[in-house]
Amino acid sequence: MPIIEAYMVPHPPIAVAEIGGGEEKKIQATLAAFDRVAERIADIRPDTIIVTSPHATMYADYFHISPGERAHGSFASFHAPQVSFDVEYDTDLVRRICDKADLAGIPAGCEGERDARLDHGTMVPLYFINKRYTDYKLVRIGLSGFSLDVHKSVGRAIDAAARETDKRIVVIASGDLAHCQKEDGPYGYRPEGPMYDDKLMDVMKRCALSELTGFDEDLLDRSQECGHRSFVIMSGILYSHDVASEVLSHEATFGVGYGIAILKINDNTDTKSKSAPVSKSQNQTVSESSDNPAAKPDYKIEDAIRKSQAYKGETPMDAYVKLARDTINNFVRGEKLPDLTGLPDEMMTRRAGAFVSVHEFGMLRGCIGTISATCDNLAEEIRENAVSAVSRDPRFRPVKEEELDDLEINVDVLGDAEHISSPAELDVKKYGVIVTNGLRRGLLLPDLDGVDTVEQQIDIARQKAGIRPSEPVELQRFEVVRHV
Repeated sequence: MPIIEAYMVPHPPIAVAEIGGGEEKKIQATLAAFDRVAERIADIRPDTIIVTSPHATMYADYFHISPGERAHGSFASFHAPQVSFDVEYDTDLVRRICDKADLAGIPAGCEGERDARLDHGTMVPLYFINKRYTDYKLVRIGLSGFSLDVHKSVGRAIDAAARETDKRIVVIASGDLAHCQKEDGPYGYRPEGPMYDDKLMDVMKRCALSELTGFDEDLLDRSQECGHRSFVIMSGILYSHDVASEVLSHEATFGVGYGIAILKINDNTDTKSKSAPVSKSQNQTVSESSDNPAAKPDYKIEDAIRKSQAYKGETPMDAYVKLARDTINNFVRGEKLPDLTGLPDEMMTRRAGAFVSVHEFGMLRGCIGTISATCDNLAEEIRENAVSAVSRDPRFRPVKEEELDDLEINVDVLGDAEHISSPAELDVKKYGVIVTNGLRRGLLLPDLDGVDTVEQQIDIARQKAGIRPSEPVELQRFEVVRHV
């Protein structure tokens, strides 16, 4: 069963009455919003709550998923040991998430737990939820030092795992916002603090979740936020759903941003509770971004069926894709690469850059390409990049033979790059972009899911090249012919 609902929440220990000692009353809007979230969860009566927390076990190059059957925690470190928690983990869902992450080549699992106790990023939301509902199992997932895009891929793996079960599941994306919003706050003031909060809450209000991966890393760092990657995982979970948002509260009373929002799934999911209907919102903002499948369709089962039929010879397969597919199959199986006889003349006489993209269950599994020609002809270019896409993409482990039937292959053939003088000459749907600063160069293809503005396109290309926002760049654009 797909995920039923998700929530963005903070985790200030001071919100817990036994810790706040009356100070919590200064964030009354946050307390009321927490209670609203707890009320909705009690109405839904989920079997499992998934919590992503920046204070769970965290590694630079690994997503840690809490292992074992149970966990305990308390607020003893905040001088309230009487407030404690004992939870049962959903071991079945944990296993499924690990399997999906492994298939996608994402380093994630249950190894290397440093502290089995529940963290406050998990316990603060549960404090409010447990007042109204306790009949659930838990999945607790930490963040990592990987890019925002990889965090989004983790979310998509979580959603894929949830779809294989008949469980009713909700998601808690735990994270405070900027920590530097007041001169007299514990972290002082930086202008990037309120800047980040304003931008993040605007994204949530518009339900433009695809924009979360486009946030500048400098802004994230200087704002001293702690929850952004948690929210990005949530955006990946919701990626293929029709989502509406309701922002409940935003406060920075103590110099730290606390934001709470409900993300409601409307794609014909059975959201009836076990005993009562879910309360309906009167203030829903339906996303117009690419995260809303009604606005821009995402990976669909019928697409996979069509591509599978083409692979099996039931419908014609594009010659470019067939060459990439045959190359990948032969390479992974240790067989001789296909020869280039009988291909269309353009593939044998034209020289051009090309990208081969591999997806599995709708998630990226590998993508390698060349900006300009490196081989004698386009056919050789595709064959070389197909091998690299399944074996040399540093983000993923090499593809295994048992995955071959589940792969989707796309081939993008690049036109000649032309220099432009302004971003106004770009169009994210029509043109790809190349940004250059000295020897550093980054490329982004056109018409990508989640990239809706020229600014996002340039920012992501800069990030790929390691070019900071303050550094000047030369811009080039190119057109692409996409073969699917």
